[in-house]
Amino acid sequence: MSEYNPEKSRQIGWGWLVIVAIATVLLWQVPWGNYIIYPFTILATWFHEMGHGLTAILMGGNFHKLLLFSNGSGMAYNSGPFFLGNIGQALVAMGGPLGPAIAGGFLIISSRRYKSAHLALMILGCFMLLSVLLWVRSPFGIVAISLWGLLILAISQKTSQLIQGLFVQFLGLQAIISTYQQKGYLFGATGVNIGGQGLLSDTGKMAQLLFLPHWFWASLIVVVSTLIFVQSIRIAYGSDNSD
Repeated sequence: MSEYNPEKSRQIGWGWLVIVAIATVLLWQVPWGNYIIYPFTILATWFHEMGHGLTAILMGGNFHKLLLFSNGSGMAYNSGPFFLGNIGQALVAMGGPLGPAIAGGFLIISSRRYKSAHLALMILGCFMLLSVLLWVRSPFGIVAISLWGLLILAISQKTSQLIQGLFVQFLGLQAIISTYQQKGYLFGATGVNIGGQGLLSDTGKMAQLLFLPHWFWASLIVVVSTLIFVQSIRIAYGSDNSD
């Protein structure tokens, strides 16, 4: 197994992440491109719905189940009462769209050293399998997330240290930029159809619970996601990058 070399990682540079991000955005623009990034769309949806569920737990509520559908949509079922009343409910709604960015930021930062990158892959793979046991309840979701979890664990065990570092960065990038893929959802207050049910968007729920309009919360989520991306790259490619 080739050793993880921080200097080599820096030579590859953060520019490769920018190139991958641009390539991903370009793939969104062509019909066949969505087939290529489809597995990462499912992964991003899992991050999104887990963000809702885990935030509900942190706010004192319950996370009942998670459904994933083959069209890339999903639903997280949770219930209160939540700490802080309406603010707590709004944070649960925000936890979904911010979930991919937060997870992606941690993944990119973990690539700073081989040990942390390896550990991040191990934790992510195991947690995905655990989520199947505890929360994922749709047949498609059970299969898809189980396969993702097993794949990530296999990569953490069977590939070189450099590949693990680059792969964890790639996963983090795909998670973060999925926020921009969902801009139509974020900036739409109503009319969202998930699993055959017409639902409010997360930002629409936040607008109902708090005083500001949905587009303000959508803009805030995009700005925070962008800041997470920029800061995670700065940390990952900082000068103190020893193993």
